[in-house]
Amino acid sequence: MPFYLTRFSYTPATWAKLIKNPEDRRVAAKQYIESVGGKLHGFWYAFGDHDAYNLWEAPDNVSMAATALAIGAGGALSSLQTTVLLTVEDTIAAMKKASTIKYRPPGENG
Repeated sequence: MPFYLTRFSYTPATWAKLIKNPEDRRVAAKQYIESVGGKLHGFWYAFGDHDAYNLWEAPDNVSMAATALAIGAGGALSSLQTTVLLTVEDTIAAMKKASTIKYRPPGENG
């Protein structure tokens, strides 16, 4: 199954709710991804551009997209970005396949 890295930030209203009523959001995240046949591998809060990061595994891009759409539609986040992660083996296979593509830069004939 593919892995996905999600970066997200809560809205100020969501932080206010969590401060008033602290909860472990890993429990909810685990339920969301398991509902599409995936697995939560990690959940971290952070300083910086994003409030938190998740490492997920999902059966396919559609399942992960559905999870991200459902979470994003909930209104608790101010940003949500998901990156598909490739294994080293997949990346090596892509490099080998790339070597068979005859790329021509723009403006160069030949």
